[in-house]
Amino acid sequence: MTEERTTTTTTPDGNTHSETVIRTESSGGGSKGWLFLVVLLVAVVAAIIYLTQMSGAEVAKDNAIADAANQVGDAAEQAGDAVEEVADEITDGE
Repeated sequence: MTEERTTTTTTPDGNTHSETVIRTESSGGGSKGWLFLVVLLVAVVAAIIYLTQMSGAEVAKDNAIADAANQVGDAAEQAGDAVEEVADEITDGE
């Protein structure tokens, strides 16, 4: 938006003096807009990195739980085999 303002001044001697001021407002959106986009891009990249690291930790936790469950299952199978062997010894394989 451009604004033009003219001021005319008359001295007591009768001399006139005119002054014209032309004022142009810039939107300022150019540099501010780019700065906002850069900050937004950095925030998005940081969020992606954070979420991928969290999901990696979640996967590691799930894998640890699955491994523990497998170990419990293996231990139960070994205990069952031992009980079966003892039962066979007591009954002489009947």
